Amino acid sequence: MTTESSRLAASILGAFREFTREFSAITRRSKKRFEHTDWLAQEADAIARPYLHTKFVDRTTDELRGRLEIAAGDASSWCQVSAAYSEQICHWTNQELAQTFLRSVRRRVVDPTDIDLCMRSSSPEPDDHVEPSDSQTYSSYRVETNIGQVIEQILRSRSFDVPYRDISGDSSLVADRIELELRQSLGSTKVDAFEIVRPVFFRNKGAYIIGRIRVAGVTLPLVLALLNSQGGIFVDAVLMKEAEVSVLFSFMRSHFHVEAEAPLELIVFLRTIMPRKPAHKLYISLGFTEHGKAELLRDLQCHLAQTQEQFDIAPGDQGMVMLVFTLPSYDAVLKIIRERFAYPKTITPREVASRYSLVFERDRVGRLIESQEFEYVRFGRDRFTNNVLRALAEEASATTRIDGNDLVIGHVYVERKTRPLNLHLREVDEEAGHKAVIDYGNAIRELAAANIFPGDFLLKNFGVTRYGRVVFYDYDELCLLTDCNFRSLPPQRILEVDETTEPWLFGGAENDIFPEEFRRFSGLSPKLREVLERHHGELFSVEFWRAMRERHLAGEIMDYFPYPQSQRLIRTK
Repeated sequence: MTTESSRLAASILGAFREFTREFSAITRRSKKRFEHTDWLAQEADAIARPYLHTKFVDRTTDELRGRLEIAAGDASSWCQVSAAYSEQICHWTNQELAQTFLRSVRRRVVDPTDIDLCMRSSSPEPDDHVEPSDSQTYSSYRVETNIGQVIEQILRSRSFDVPYRDISGDSSLVADRIELELRQSLGSTKVDAFEIVRPVFFRNKGAYIIGRIRVAGVTLPLVLALLNSQGGIFVDAVLMKEAEVSVLFSFMRSHFHVEAEAPLELIVFLRTIMPRKPAHKLYISLGFTEHGKAELLRDLQCHLAQTQEQFDIAPGDQGMVMLVFTLPSYDAVLKIIRERFAYPKTITPREVASRYSLVFERDRVGRLIESQEFEYVRFGRDRFTNNVLRALAEEASATTRIDGNDLVIGHVYVERKTRPLNLHLREVDEEAGHKAVIDYGNAIRELAAANIFPGDFLLKNFGVTRYGRVVFYDYDELCLLTDCNFRSLPPQRILEVDETTEPWLFGGAENDIFPEEFRRFSGLSPKLREVLERHHGELFSVEFWRAMRERHLAGEIMDYFPYPQSQRLIRTK
């Protein structure tokens, strides 16, 4: 191992330490933001933190290119650097993140087209990792007397500078809810132990105590959702179902801020309460996006190695902006920006990419699918149908190429697979259709509460998750609601409504929007349109959108809850 290799390893490791310190500083601030109800600062931190990894990789890359010849050296030289680096971090509790940082730097310096560098990982698979002991990641609470006393102990051990409103009363309400759930699901209220993750999770206006319940040989999730408002902190909701907790950690929400000194151990714990949630999604949900992306690619490559399936055009109406394709049995789609867009689209590919960046940094309120962006991904050419290869050659030749037996994709988004809403409504019965349409309206409302205007309300641009949640995934017209000018429909246009089928949500000056047009081109059948109007009629009014815009311009951070209203605690006083 050469001195130069050791120097290079030490330099990269120093940059990773700086990245970790800044990442942790922002994460730790979340507790103070929650205590002081400083929601605007919390939002600013949530926007800034996801860009830290790229910031430090870029800085490190520039420094290495100008200082060390080995930075552009051969593979054997970098093997020595990697060995020196690995030796220094072998006892670290976040070594998998450190390894991803090294691979990102090397790939940027040596060969940005070598996607394999992003997929190689020396960290163990979470499924094979030994579960952490309660001295490391979580605390164990035996239930010797009654559940309420233990819940109060748990709450007191996660203390804040702001007092609880009524810690004893909340503990009693939580205990009642837990006993009710246990009685309904297991027929018994006998609890052996609560095992609770030591750090508190923060996101938006909420704080979350996360753990599990050991009862009669069964493990159940337990999440206590805390809010802070005038009068102090209180428990707002109790979640005990895997589906509820999975939605809390979903790909449609912004990242948690939690002090995770041993990320892998925390992931292992979380998978005991969400066993169907892949490790890469959990890493991303905790803000470790780059490592989550590396794990996602590794997961995809493992899936490809176990099947002979080919990528094909995804089901649903093909849009004018993105090419979308998928494997039949894999829970994701690949999206590539077309080189040219048909009329009436006037947006450019660069502007489409900026919309995806906006989604990445905004609070997605459980209604926008987070897309992971990759460059220079390499797959076997034979893993794509002729339909896909033909479409790529015709409409994405600048970002894709054939290299021998491989297809190299220069720029691609990987996104969670959902069922297009228009297809879903054709396939389900009347009751399920009504439910989906109502949630379609809820999705639009909640996006508005997050200062997001979808732009295009057509059903084909919305999807339905496996839990029946309606989400939005077509971002080429998406913008901030505060950038829109909501206007009433001119009288002459109202007279012409029946004479054209052309959508006219946008019109007049740039960013002029006419909400009354929404009802005409939503694409719903008359019966389903009536359901939407009955539950969400104000979405068609200028007054609703103008009021939302004014609230955002005034700096208000609105409430929206990542759990069902039915799980909120009911207080009589």
